[in-house]
Amino acid sequence: MIIHDARFLTSNSRADLCPAPALPEYAFIGRSNVGKSSLINMLTGRNALAKTSSSPGKTQLINHFVINDNWFLVDLPGYGYAKVSKTSRAEWAKMINFYLRHRPNLMCVCVLLDSRHAPQAADLEFMEKLGEEGIPFVMVFTKSDKQSTAQTKALLTAYLAKMSEIWDELPRYFQTSAETGLGRDELLDFIAGVNKDWKADAADNA
Repeated sequence: MIIHDARFLTSNSRADLCPAPALPEYAFIGRSNVGKSSLINMLTGRNALAKTSSSPGKTQLINHFVINDNWFLVDLPGYGYAKVSKTSRAEWAKMINFYLRHRPNLMCVCVLLDSRHAPQAADLEFMEKLGEEGIPFVMVFTKSDKQSTAQTKALLTAYLAKMSEIWDELPRYFQTSAETGLGRDELLDFIAGVNKDWKADAADNA
């Protein structure tokens, strides 16, 4: 997939105020400081589309971007550690959960995972919850350039082994780097494939 156009559309604190669900939608979420904004900028080829920050918890709303006038990319607030109050974190969780359950055009949740770390409880619990709710998701491992290829491979192998303890069938996963562009084509091709199926289903139901 070639990104011809990527632009910010709107931010909302309520899922029911999000744009009309007329296009397929992909939500990006992960623990604070996982490199979400950098990955979004790398995928879209826009250096400042999503705001990056050295302070975790920068994203606090449901942010919609429209890509090629063909699909929505959604930047969701992170979960886990962030320098905000427990009340704010609780409000984020409520907002995110409602969005994930009730957004009819949500095709897939891209769960971002730092490839340098062993499986984290917050990540495993979040993905298990998605599975229980029947919400499609893929795992996107970030920051692969921050260590050697051998280290990344060993950690990913360990991560998948941990997932196998719970999951009969492992979710699809992608290895990425916002710095080198690793995984960009693979992830965008995956989205393009889902978009094609969505359009076919829409045509059949027209």
